[in-house]
Amino acid sequence: MNLLEKTDKEILEIANPMWDDLVESSNKRDYLGFIKHFSKEMIMGANEVEIGKQWTKNKFLSSLSIEREFLGCLRRGDYISILYKQNSNEVPGEFLGRLVLGVEDDEIKIFGATIF
Repeated sequence: MNLLEKTDKEILEIANPMWDDLVESSNKRDYLGFIKHFSKEMIMGANEVEIGKQWTKNKFLSSLSIEREFLGCLRRGDYISILYKQNSNEVPGEFLGRLVLGVEDDEIKIFGATIF
């Protein structure tokens, strides 16, 4: 599977449901739901206690809006970064969401996910 050759539209058909799962799981503070699409490397770095601390310390991370705006895709190496404008239901302002997808064992997985 050559992920990098897919159009932005094809990428969004894959990325949007994954981003939606991340948002929903983050809002519920559901660790297992949050990591379900992660690559093996991401799972190793996604310590449940540390993620729980982030949810506790940062109200934004558990009040994400389901609405988001697609900004674009960046293709680099073996990965595609999908950029979203993300808002919160409780914290004012606009934030940048980044989802990094790649292929692991012939499956598309999340290799990075950040909001800043």
